[in-house]
Amino acid sequence: METALKIGKGILEVSAIGKSASLRGASLRATKQSRDITEKPILNKSGGSNSGLLRRPQNGTPRNDKSKDFIFSELFACAKCGFSLSEIEPRLFSFNSPFGACPECQGLGSKLEIDPNLVMPNPRLTLAEGAIRPWANASHRVGRQGYYSWILSKLADQAGFSLNAPVGKLPKEVIIYGAKEYKFEGGINNLERRWKETDSEFARAEIEKYMLVRKCPLCRGGRLKQEALAIKLDNHNIVEVSAMSVGDLKNYFQNLKLSKNREEIARSIIKEILKRLQFLIDVGLEYLTLERNSTTLSGGEAQRIRLATQIGSGLSGVIYILDEPSIGLHPRDMGKLIATLKELRDLGNSVIVVEHDEQTMKEADWIIDIGPGAGTHGGKVIFEGTWDKLLKSDTLTGEYLSGRKKVAVRLFPSDEGKCPKGDGELKFSLNTSSPNLSSTKEGRNTDFLQILGATEHNLKNINVKIPLGCFAAVTGVSGSGKSTLVNDILGSTLARDFHGAHTEPGAHKLIKGTGNLDKVILIDQSPIGRTPRSNPATYTGLFTPIRAIFASTQEARVRGYNLGRFSFNVKGGRCEACEGEGLKKIEMFFLPDVYVECEECKGKRYNQEALQIEYKGKNISDVLEMSVEEAYEFFQTIPMLENKLKTLKEVGLNYMKIGQPSTTLSGGEAQRIKLATELARRDTGRTLYILDEPTTGLHFDDIKKLLNVLHQLVARGNSVLIIEHNMDVISSADWIIDLGPEGGQKGGYLVAEGTPAQIKKNKKSYTGRYLK
Repeated sequence: METALKIGKGILEVSAIGKSASLRGASLRATKQSRDITEKPILNKSGGSNSGLLRRPQNGTPRNDKSKDFIFSELFACAKCGFSLSEIEPRLFSFNSPFGACPECQGLGSKLEIDPNLVMPNPRLTLAEGAIRPWANASHRVGRQGYYSWILSKLADQAGFSLNAPVGKLPKEVIIYGAKEYKFEGGINNLERRWKETDSEFARAEIEKYMLVRKCPLCRGGRLKQEALAIKLDNHNIVEVSAMSVGDLKNYFQNLKLSKNREEIARSIIKEILKRLQFLIDVGLEYLTLERNSTTLSGGEAQRIRLATQIGSGLSGVIYILDEPSIGLHPRDMGKLIATLKELRDLGNSVIVVEHDEQTMKEADWIIDIGPGAGTHGGKVIFEGTWDKLLKSDTLTGEYLSGRKKVAVRLFPSDEGKCPKGDGELKFSLNTSSPNLSSTKEGRNTDFLQILGATEHNLKNINVKIPLGCFAAVTGVSGSGKSTLVNDILGSTLARDFHGAHTEPGAHKLIKGTGNLDKVILIDQSPIGRTPRSNPATYTGLFTPIRAIFASTQEARVRGYNLGRFSFNVKGGRCEACEGEGLKKIEMFFLPDVYVECEECKGKRYNQEALQIEYKGKNISDVLEMSVEEAYEFFQTIPMLENKLKTLKEVGLNYMKIGQPSTTLSGGEAQRIKLATELARRDTGRTLYILDEPTTGLHFDDIKKLLNVLHQLVARGNSVLIIEHNMDVISSADWIIDLGPEGGQKGGYLVAEGTPAQIKKNKKSYTGRYLK
């Protein structure tokens, strides 16, 4: 490859790869090997060497300047700072490729870092009293505490301070980060070195108690190398573009200004990008950002993304099966999803949807109702037909849809109770003697949690009040900032303060009113276990007393069996062919792994010796196959089991098998199992329960049961805060916090807050328009 160079006036000679060439009347070409061409000092007519370069001034008379080299290069390089960039390729913009990933965080965008405030949490403590917490808790190894005391004593002698002085008055930088002059490693450096070098999972876990997940200091969460971040299109790099919502990104590419040549190159690419963005908008995902981590997507969002890819395929004659695609969608956005489903139908496809949403059922061409109950009480087709016929039917679904039965439950139907209610105006005043807000209405006082200056993600520096001792709901269209406010800011802060969680809360100024709480329970939709070994019985604590019952039978005592014999996780009673899983995994190359039933135990998990022990005619495997309702009847005389099984029934899980693998549970089922586990424990009357869309996957009748449970918690003085889109649940709340008005960057504002009656009258609130 050769490259022609345009040479400016006044330059008569150049040096390239050690050779000089005259430029008089000639053009110079650089070969691929001769990357750099440098102008060099030239000889004057008399043969003497000029001390500078011969330039042509404006008047045409040559003059001498100081010697200077000009560097020309085919590479993307800067001669001044030494920065160079290799050839620009697509992989440079991928954080999954080592070619483009940030070298500091390997493309993760975050790092585990030691937090000095966790290492030395109390500045009033002395080093002798254990101010450096990880060193004070190093008693798991004999002599470790003595070693740290010795090195601290040596440091104190060298630096001239006392071990009995509060660490707040000592040179903190030396203690935390060390000092070379004292040959002292420092607390944080010591922990970081041990964390990197240790092979012990226990030691690593102990050190991680003092670490927080923080944005990578080099890429600032961008995941890419600095070279990739330096390349910009219309003053935006790829990270900034990826941080835009789908709706904003569409506007960005529609208004992108390019030169004529670049526009010709990019036209077909931009057309395809806009087409795909429109597919995402059509399924109600305009609020999502392209940088969004897939693990943070709800099941409904993930389904709608896959659905968007199918719209563009233009296929016909296909059967599409969707399982509750409305999860995470506000009623306002349901119309877009329904229109998309109809578009697939009109292309000549069949669309089958499993759904509890009223709008979707109303627009369906044909409805099939399965029931009449759940579990062993269901499994029958009790209705099939059109929407109009369903409203007239005697099925449970028809009764709720027609209004003959109601979901909404109000604990205080009138203006009674502690929570602010009714249509009257609430007057809030800041009590200077207390960190809490107080509201006064007809002589009643309500304590509030107050979140001040919330700015994480798309939140617009909002202040939010959450009444305690009440049932509060956070509402708003999808992407309005609900999860950011409740989970990332409030939940993370309370988890850190009450439970010592190693999470960094979202950006906010302050949270007031936490002194009115003594316990916080965060119940999300994350799985209760990652393997088939985990199940509702193990998570709720049912399995241990059940094993104790079998171990206490006469036959088990004669054989000398203990609790371990009835565990499928340890050797003894489990089937060794499948190691107690009941299934065998077959690894498939380039395909997902396949699980098949164990031929030895036929899926029962136990060996024959363990299965021979029976209680009331049932062996341990039979019990794990029972539904919650069957187990409740079977163990009703045993209070410890009866109480836990009763709470599982109350949250609508009476159909679930207590030994069902956790990997087969939906997010809503996992959340209700967690809720039932907490309900089985004693509450303090000052507990805050935080739930994220607990009605996911629930029928109207099950929602009513769940609402009864939540209102019972409130009746005992506790507080319940939920993120919800279901209008029946929202109308049952004592207090509503509505965010919006839109999703993404157009959201994040506090649209309204108040009672359901007040929100319903607010014309700016989309939630108010749909309240019943």
